[in-house]
Amino acid sequence: MDPYKAAELFTMNHYPNCQGALLAGSVVRGEATETSDLDIVIFDKNLKTAYRESVIEYGWNIEVFVHNLTSYKEFFKSDCERARPSLPKMVSEGIVLKDIGIIELIKQEAKELLEKGPEEWSTDTIKLKRYFITDALDDFIGCTNRAEEIFIANTLAELVSEFVLRTNRQWIGASKWVIRSLRNYDEEFACHFVEAFDTFYKTGDKNMIILMVDEILQPFGGRLFQGFSLGK
Repeated sequence: MDPYKAAELFTMNHYPNCQGALLAGSVVRGEATETSDLDIVIFDKNLKTAYRESVIEYGWNIEVFVHNLTSYKEFFKSDCERARPSLPKMVSEGIVLKDIGIIELIKQEAKELLEKGPEEWSTDTIKLKRYFITDALDDFIGCTNRAEEIFIANTLAELVSEFVLRTNRQWIGASKWVIRSLRNYDEEFACHFVEAFDTFYKTGDKNMIILMVDEILQPFGGRLFQGFSLGK
């Protein structure tokens, strides 16, 4: 079934008294694959607590995020504090399935948060992140066990992508959203990032990753080990 029609029927059958509903996710962005699901956000003033549920209906895997008219604000806040604005992004990009006059204001809230960006990292936070990246990089350089190298590289990719994005006050992501977030920030850097790690995974050559990490850390003082202290 057409995704919009399926989402509309699902909303009508399961949340007939809701005040608003949105269809979001990959189908809205034109990025759907064979395994994509429907992300539906529901706003129901009679709901006491927010919840999330996964079901299969109309030939679709459906993830529904259900909120009352205040609970979504706490999720907006917590998402932004961790710099992964999942719900604001869904609301901002969502296509209206139902609206009795509330969606425009909630969408505006979401858009303002997204445009503002995450809070700036403190000097202490940057130092801490530099230390953890340095630690992972040293492990990566010195490791000679192929199996261990792979997983150290995974950790390094996550730490470095977070560092680049947060020091530039950009939103971060997990899984496929790591590279999507990097592309949203800087397409050229994202390509370089992928190339460095892809080269290592294919050939075992670490040089591109090492050079890239050092270039990223250099404006903030480079690698950090000597003199680092935590909780002293």
